[in-house]
Amino acid sequence: QVQLVESGGGLVQAGGSLSVSCAASGRTFSTYAMGWFRQAPGKEREFVTCIGWSSRTYYADSVKGRFTISRDNTKNTVYLQMNSLQPEDTAVYYCARARVAYTHPQESGGYDSWGQGTQVTVSS
Repeated sequence: QVQLVESGGGLVQAGGSLSVSCAASGRTFSTYAMGWFRQAPGKEREFVTCIGWSSRTYYADSVKGRFTISRDNTKNTVYLQMNSLQPEDTAVYYCARARVAYTHPQESGGYDSWGQGTQVTVSS
């Protein structure tokens, strides 16, 4: 079982930037897509972005152009840089590892390992 540990997040004013990272255990990190999801109070968990084994990336329309996902396979770590944050970005952010290697799932069902979540709060 892969263990994912997120760090970063916090409180920022609208228009500001934050970064979060996720460190994964295990030796097969590089062949699996890693994703970021978020869940705001009273809402369902939603896809934010993912990055595949070849570093191909996908983004939700709501974050395209503002968020950037990257990975460092030597450190088994995936990063999420969030710029131009808005109050509607406030949520708990979760990293996740894809269920199947060499796929790029953009829904939560495509992931079977999840981090504990980290809070991102954007004040207006």
